[in-house]
Amino acid sequence: MTADRPFIPLSIAILTVSDTRRPEDDRSGDTLVERLGEAGHRLADRAIVPDDVEAIRARVTAWTLTPQIDVVITTGGTGFTGRDVTPEALEPLFEKRMDGFSAIFHRISFEKIGVSTIQSRATGGVMNATFVFVLPGSPGACRDGWDLILKAQLDYRHRPCNFVEIMPRLDEHLRRGGLSA
Repeated sequence: MTADRPFIPLSIAILTVSDTRRPEDDRSGDTLVERLGEAGHRLADRAIVPDDVEAIRARVTAWTLTPQIDVVITTGGTGFTGRDVTPEALEPLFEKRMDGFSAIFHRISFEKIGVSTIQSRATGGVMNATFVFVLPGSPGACRDGWDLILKAQLDYRHRPCNFVEIMPRLDEHLRRGGLSA
């Protein structure tokens, strides 16, 4: 962190993917909302959708097309059971994948839970010029993802670089007429 830059609050939407969670028992969503608030960011919206590809895509797409939303974070649906479909729902929609997010998440997770980290398919990417992060559905994974990765990268004061400083340029390929090889 550096004091020569101002803090820039972001608007962040939180999506819990679950067939069983309700607002009153969504501990993972609560964890993310609490942490983004403590960091000084704004909760733009929050929702719970079932483990359904189309429901996940519809909610995240709508948010990424909303100019007032800077970041979308999902929690849940990253495992290997038949109902875990969040990566399948979102990765095909990413304009750019963020392989480093998954790699760092797994490194951090390995320190906490050992080789059980291989049971997560945490991922991230850019969709409609909006950062999208896909976290596992446990409060511990949400704490680790936020505290040890996202909190710093979503803070303009973090050096040597952060996501906030490149946000205005995420749609350059759209202004140029598409992605080029």
